[in-house]
Amino acid sequence: MKETKKLLELEKKIGYKFENFDLLVNALTHSSYANEHHIAYRGNNERLEFLGDAVLEVTSSEFLFRTYPELPEGELTKKRASLVCEPTLALCAREIPLGDYLLLGKGEEATGGRSRDSVVSDAMEALIGAIYLDGGFANAKEFIHKYILNDIENKQLFYDSKTTLQEIVQGRYEEDVHYVLIKEEGPDHNKSFYVEALLGERVLGQGCGHTKKAAEQQAAYCAIKKLKNEKGDICI
Repeated sequence: MKETKKLLELEKKIGYKFENFDLLVNALTHSSYANEHHIAYRGNNERLEFLGDAVLEVTSSEFLFRTYPELPEGELTKKRASLVCEPTLALCAREIPLGDYLLLGKGEEATGGRSRDSVVSDAMEALIGAIYLDGGFANAKEFIHKYILNDIENKQLFYDSKTTLQEIVQGRYEEDVHYVLIKEEGPDHNKSFYVEALLGERVLGQGCGHTKKAAEQQAAYCAIKKLKNEKGDICI
């Protein structure tokens, strides 16, 4: 079976072999696929997503608690939010890349579901839930540390790049950052937006996303990296 071969490939990629292979299939079955193939509700990944979300929150909370002993509760909450939010989880999922292995219905496939943040981030949480049920908390925790709790400062920056960029610019430059939509591509149900972040007339960064907000965030992220390379003393 073609899907089985692909999922065996995914096991090798993430470094975890399922005892109950059906759990992996379940984790990657989107509701659109289940509906088209008349699979019962419990056959899609929504319940596993619910479980994985809880495992992720406990693991990330413990990690931050131990890693940042000096931070108060409010700052820990902000850091956790930046790590487990939809855009960051989607970023982590694309590094695998998890979207390539999803079982999607034809409609969801046609409208770009494999690259949609909500779809791939939900699948990431469902995969965590599946690993937890199959191999226990230790294996799920190892997966989370390997694929989500790595490079956390960079991911926190990605989480709210627009605010961070504005803070950098206000302290060092006379002009304000503004964002310009340079083009749109694709049909209404699967549109891509391309945005530039400008400081005066100077282009600092470019971004692309399925929403203008996502494109602006990516443009801001690229802009921060550019400014940091130019001025090594920038503290982020």
